[in-house]
Amino acid sequence: MKKTLLASAIAAATAFSGAAAAAEMPTVYGNIQYVLKHTNVDGSGSTVEHADNGSTLGVKHDHEIAPGITGFFKLELEGINADDKTESSGIDKLDEAYIGVKGDFGQVWVGSDDGVYERAVVKIGNFHEVGSDIFSAGKTSEGDQIQYQSPSFGGLTLGGGVQINGDAEGDKSYPYQLSATYAVDALSVAVAMDSNEAAAGSNENSYGLAATYSMGDLSVIGEYQTRSDDKDIMGVMGVYTLGANQFALSYQVQDIDATGDKNDTIILQALHNLSDNMYVYFEGYLSSADGATYYADPDGVATGGDEQSIASVGAVYYF
Repeated sequence: MKKTLLASAIAAATAFSGAAAAAEMPTVYGNIQYVLKHTNVDGSGSTVEHADNGSTLGVKHDHEIAPGITGFFKLELEGINADDKTESSGIDKLDEAYIGVKGDFGQVWVGSDDGVYERAVVKIGNFHEVGSDIFSAGKTSEGDQIQYQSPSFGGLTLGGGVQINGDAEGDKSYPYQLSATYAVDALSVAVAMDSNEAAAGSNENSYGLAATYSMGDLSVIGEYQTRSDDKDIMGVMGVYTLGANQFALSYQVQDIDATGDKNDTIILQALHNLSDNMYVYFEGYLSSADGATYYADPDGVATGGDEQSIASVGAVYYF
């Protein structure tokens, strides 16, 4: 009886020690992304490319500093070029890197990460796998950031961030970003601004508005961004999920103030989840431009055209 109790106690202690050790271990995650893409530009020819579409490898960890306060960090690397080892020098590019603390007060973090403006209102540009040629009116880069996100106050979440550009970056500047997101039932609305103080060209603020309405398996997203003397972006997207499948259709239009150029893009996506760790997709892009031009040649030295179509198929394995 005593031996049994002792053995049980030892087993329990060992299990607890193992669990505690496991809790201290960082989480390693990553993905391999491949895409086969055909691009055709009227008057400029066409290209076929098999490419790495953004494979990454990362590590993250968090731990309790004090009751109710958690410290965390994340490091994510890219530049793997998984499609062709002769073109790869290993992992050679930083995507995200930051440390921070979180608790009932919200969270504060420092380093390189998507900015407050992008997370709040750049919904369509961040959705697709290959990526639209229309993205964001914000200009502040992702490095040297100090950011804060509040807890939810009855559905209202506030965000703020400042980029610290010191002497090493040239002219000193402190561009900042602010956001507010309100979610209630099926509706979520976000507004954001970017001061763009370190941006080249127009130094005006960027303002963005995004709204998402979910109706079961169907979600509709509307987006508007503007920056005086630079550009205006408008877009709408519908996303429908059916079991393991996802279908999306979006339309974006962009007006460039300085030149008067205008371009728009229609994107169709069909995605199928093969498992919890792997999916395949098709994306088709149809773009037209008034004034601006597209190039089939990746170096942009060929004759340009004002209409572009892209057909792509891809696969992603992630863990």
